[in-house]
Amino acid sequence: MSDTKAAGMTRRELFEQRQKRRSIVIAGTSTLLVLLAVVILVPLTPGWEKVQKSFFNGAVLTKTFPKLIDAFQLNVLIFIWSAPLIAILGLLVALARDAKSPAMFPLRILGAAFTDVFRGVPVILTVYLIGFGIPGLGLPRPWNSPYIWGSVALILTYSAYVAEIFRAGIDSVHPSQRSAALSLGLSERQIMWDVILPQAVRNVVPSQMNMLIALQKDVSLLSFIGPVEIFRQAGVFKSLLANFTPYVGAAIIFLIITVPATRYADYLLARQSKERS
Repeated sequence: MSDTKAAGMTRRELFEQRQKRRSIVIAGTSTLLVLLAVVILVPLTPGWEKVQKSFFNGAVLTKTFPKLIDAFQLNVLIFIWSAPLIAILGLLVALARDAKSPAMFPLRILGAAFTDVFRGVPVILTVYLIGFGIPGLGLPRPWNSPYIWGSVALILTYSAYVAEIFRAGIDSVHPSQRSAALSLGLSERQIMWDVILPQAVRNVVPSQMNMLIALQKDVSLLSFIGPVEIFRQAGVFKSLLANFTPYVGAAIIFLIITVPATRYADYLLARQSKERS
């Protein structure tokens, strides 16, 4: 008991520490065994040599990887100009749906219709309809660009999801906050912008991070209407070289970007849960 006190830890804390170490050892061992099984057993399958040549060709990966990175820059650019617009439009739609004044009822209906439509239609279908439909009106350059209208399709679709996340964040703020603000004489606008929204935005940061990760991946859907981004570039190399390794290269680039972002989102969610407990 004296040793425990000297270490500054209770018996329960020592027990929890031992259990944590034991869990880490078990998890590490099981992971290592699974990796060894994959490394040993997969090459023993009858078609492994063909799969390795078609999907994991080192020479093809070395040749195409730099060009894939160049093409990925277009993905990043589309993401950069789409993400802020999605956040702004999503927030406006959420505010419209949360409007309390009876005079704002048409806005609430419009916001609900917006989210229902763009959450109900698959992203790829929205990209096709807008990406091919709007340029089909015969607009002059550059307004007939698939880059523009493909981005618009993503912005509209993701704004619908982001709006619902913002709305959930607004609803997560306890009603007592609004009541306290009203008792201080604040207007509805001041309550929303100065009291509710700061808390709501903080509450939904992890969820919005996951939406950003999904957006980064879905930018590749624009390749179906023309832009030569990483997915389309990988398809070009696949056709030229009769090999699927460029697709693996594209997957590696996406993983380099999305895995750290995913881990960061998980960290934010865990920290948020710890703060609430």
